[in-house]
Amino acid sequence: MALRALSLEIAAQDAEALSEALLDAGAASVAHDNVQAPRTTLEVLLADSHDPAEVLGAACARAKLQTPLFSVRAVVEEDWVRRSQSQFAPVEIGERLWVGATWHVPPSQRAVVRIDPGLAFGTGSHPTTRLMLEFLARHVHGGEAVLDYGCGSGILAIAAAKLGAARVDAVDIDPQAVETATANALANGVVLRPTLPEGRHPGPYDIVVANILAQPLIELAPLLAARVAPGGRLALAGILGAQAPEVAAAYAPWLQLRTEALLEGWALVAGGRA
Repeated sequence: MALRALSLEIAAQDAEALSEALLDAGAASVAHDNVQAPRTTLEVLLADSHDPAEVLGAACARAKLQTPLFSVRAVVEEDWVRRSQSQFAPVEIGERLWVGATWHVPPSQRAVVRIDPGLAFGTGSHPTTRLMLEFLARHVHGGEAVLDYGCGSGILAIAAAKLGAARVDAVDIDPQAVETATANALANGVVLRPTLPEGRHPGPYDIVVANILAQPLIELAPLLAARVAPGGRLALAGILGAQAPEVAAAYAPWLQLRTEALLEGWALVAGGRA
């Protein structure tokens, strides 16, 4: 397959939103460099049949960003694969969990989640995903019912199952993400029920996680809060530190949430139902 790489520079705080929008607009893969810097470079892989300007324009419109300057170059597929593999290092989460691609060798005595970078967001390398994985490693002890809303690659749902959750459901608005999560679950030997929102299960759940973006999380507050069982916990990510108070306030009628952790400017907002 003929491929092209689209390269552009944006504010680091916009990298996640634009990456997801690019995948939705047809990009085959998106990678970025150091998100701790004020600005970051996105490298976007496109099939040659896609018009780079159209894909980027649609993605920026979806993410509500101005279209930046960009460059395009032809790419040999094998070279891109090698480069992508080198960018996705395995991640160890606490004492219990390991996340890596199929070409990495996992350590012993850890729950192993294998996710290759691909068409849906979530490989374990982004701070928001890592915050969520750390939350799951702390709170899934075995036997829980877990809902991953906005599942992307399925990484959080798969991790919950690997850590011992008895029932794990996953929801995403993107049919490609549902397909990818289903395939990743099968590859990891776990049972999930990924669906589009209209197929979601009402719950309640002992643990609900949603790694999306601040505004959608605010809009989803009534729905997600209703899924949390008495004594259950909710964790939200995809939120910049400055956005955390507004997100927590949206859930105040139902749950008391707080900023539980910060990583590279991103916040984990979490709490429980009495």
